[in-house]
Amino acid sequence: MGFGAIILVGGASSRMGADKAALDWGGRRAVDRVADLAREAGAGLVLTAGGDYGLPFVPDPSPQAGPVAGIMAAAPVFRDAGLDRALVLAVDAPTLGRADVAPLLDVPGAGAAYEGFPLPAVISMALLPDDADPDWPLRRLVERARLATLPCPPGLAGRLRGANTPEEREALLAAWRQGGDSPRS
Repeated sequence: MGFGAIILVGGASSRMGADKAALDWGGRRAVDRVADLAREAGAGLVLTAGGDYGLPFVPDPSPQAGPVAGIMAAAPVFRDAGLDRALVLAVDAPTLGRADVAPLLDVPGAGAAYEGFPLPAVISMALLPDDADPDWPLRRLVERARLATLPCPPGLAGRLRGANTPEEREALLAAWRQGGDSPRS
């Protein structure tokens, strides 16, 4: 068995004023950067949840409910493909690199997330709660799926938080320009 990746695209953001998946990050869309990360990490299948960006996708059955609906919609696709775990990524964190997600993938069993950050996460398909509600906050799904919590390495918190406002986006772009938080770390 292996793992697949689901990218939570979320659509337009009232705080960002644009579709975060389509935002330009160094000449490439955010969704493409995150999909490349998933492939580099070894994902056997990469899906988006909630929108068609030229990648395989699952429609979000409850787009206003939040990310749990997209994860639950992708679960049967992963199971049918023989994938036992899902790497769950947010499109608003396109500066993450393979080294950032590798510790999560190395945790056996249920999966893992970083302390204080529900994304990125690795979730076992077998341990997704049958009673998961699309309206659940993502943290509740992480707790109910019994994910391990890893300490957040120094300097990673800002990139895990990603860009949900134009100001956050500019800060991440400035770090790139200075050679800091490289999208290929």
